[in-house]
Amino acid sequence: MTETNVSNNKNETNNAPHGKPKSPYSIFDHEKVLPLVLPVYKELEEIDFQVHHWKIDDWTALDNRSHGPIFETAGFQWRVLLFPKGNGQHETVSIYLEVVMDTKAEGYSKNWAVCGQFAVVISNPDNPKHFFTNHAHHRFCEEEIDWGFTRFHDIKTLTSGKEPFINNQHQTVISIFLRVVKDETGVLWHNLINYDSRKETGYIGIRNQGATCYMNSLIQSLYFTNIFRKAVYKIPTEKEDPTNSVALALQRCFYNLQFSGDAVSTTELTKSFGWDSLDSFMQHDVQEFSRVLQDNLELKMKGTPVDGAVTNIFMGKMTSYIKCINVDYESSRVEDFYDIQLNVKGCKNLRESFKRYVDVEVMDGENKYMAEGYGLQDAHKGVSFESFPLVLHLQLKRFEYDMQRDTMIKINDHHVFPDQINLDEFCSTPSLNKEDRNYVLHGVLVHSGDIDGGHYFALLKPEKNGKWYRFDDDRVTLVTLREVFEDNYGDDPLRPANENDDDPKFLTDDQIRCTSLKALKRFTNAYMLVYFQESKLDEILAPIPNEEIPKHLNRSLKDNAKALKDDVLNNLICSQQTQQQQQQNQQQLQQQKSGSPPKQAQIRLKKSEKPTNDKKCHIM
Repeated sequence: MTETNVSNNKNETNNAPHGKPKSPYSIFDHEKVLPLVLPVYKELEEIDFQVHHWKIDDWTALDNRSHGPIFETAGFQWRVLLFPKGNGQHETVSIYLEVVMDTKAEGYSKNWAVCGQFAVVISNPDNPKHFFTNHAHHRFCEEEIDWGFTRFHDIKTLTSGKEPFINNQHQTVISIFLRVVKDETGVLWHNLINYDSRKETGYIGIRNQGATCYMNSLIQSLYFTNIFRKAVYKIPTEKEDPTNSVALALQRCFYNLQFSGDAVSTTELTKSFGWDSLDSFMQHDVQEFSRVLQDNLELKMKGTPVDGAVTNIFMGKMTSYIKCINVDYESSRVEDFYDIQLNVKGCKNLRESFKRYVDVEVMDGENKYMAEGYGLQDAHKGVSFESFPLVLHLQLKRFEYDMQRDTMIKINDHHVFPDQINLDEFCSTPSLNKEDRNYVLHGVLVHSGDIDGGHYFALLKPEKNGKWYRFDDDRVTLVTLREVFEDNYGDDPLRPANENDDDPKFLTDDQIRCTSLKALKRFTNAYMLVYFQESKLDEILAPIPNEEIPKHLNRSLKDNAKALKDDVLNNLICSQQTQQQQQQNQQQLQQQKSGSPPKQAQIRLKKSEKPTNDKKCHIM
């Protein structure tokens, strides 16, 4: 469906195809006909619902621009705006729904808005079961007081044919089914034109250089890990060049996120990695990028007041062991981890993923363990956690290699993650205080799309008891808890096929398109979760006083404004190079005949000739 505003005058045809079965219900049988004309958005809370019928006694006597009677819904006054001979064209009738506002009334505010889902229906008064309908949803506001359909229906067939919608006496009925819904976030159906993220939310986004949305989501997550940001600010960088120093470039990026009024450029940061512009148009592995960044900063912190900060914040310990069943022999080693990769496939929720991670494997038969001094033995093999870090990064394995297809695939399975989780049961030794292993969710990094392409964004809770926000490149918006959790669990294999209770015989083209959008949402799911240790929340989220921010970062605000302009030019130049590179990659994939997984581009630390120089992230 195309929703068309009068002022925009978009000429899109919204006619339903001919030959659809008639409705078994009259347009005046509101309860029964409602599912046929207006789909239910179950995730939205209804404030008010009204049906209004405008009986037109003489279609031919209407003005070229006509208004229907005013009716009230949810405290707002509404009416139909009708162009019987078309708006901006003369082939189709144009019908809109309009909010009537008295702009001169005392107390009038320009910031009003109301969200309505509505159906426009035209029916023959001699046979109210014979009607034509289309529906839309819109955020009505001062800038857009009306919304509807420029090409609602062909004018000629309204009055001609075997079953016209206007009878021989030139009479017809235009009906409005209007459902006003609650706008929890203040941006429901917002067109976001002239939207100011800083003004509306207090936060700003990061500009996408071409394919850096994966990096932007991670950078935002690290920025709101205040204990980490504070440590980054304390790295000595006064005499360094931001295009050659990852630490300084990240400091300047954080500073701009904190104080700038505009979206932040990451051109300096990617240049400090050693990337050229083309690299910024390639998506890389988020987990590997995170580790490379942390390794680089950890090296830079050595010998400084924040030496070991990365380890203290992100590092946990686990024990890998093999224990013989029939003899007294065990081999084990303690390993550090900075994130945990958890299975999604075959696991209904996060707890099951952890259980799968620590599952004990039995080594027997041809897979017996060679124990020193005991020969081949049946044994148990597994891992157990010794400690978890302050900030726990969980990588959900949404991308896997399919041996049969010889390609990478995305796992869109339904996988539930909680707001809080206690991990004591997965440790080798129980904690004296189990609450020390309580973790609270503060970040959900999301991928929308398939293995061949998609988009990354972050859902973050910046404050201890605060709200959740969506950080989608250069835009930040408030979100509901449903948008954080349920919307990112992935597809549900138990979902009933007729969950909307729509009779397929009466589905309009628009309802079919709506169903397709819901199907697309099933490819949107969490791939990384960020949990904070609950008992350390005050420490992790402690605010950073201005006096602890290096003074030499002040000039980064002006540099950011210049970088934003440069980004626009670079994007134009590199888009053509990217297309050429993609064609070359496609040719290489077609020529590849190996049975092993394709080797992905890797990020590594480039060793510098001088030990004082910064390490760089390079694509191999």
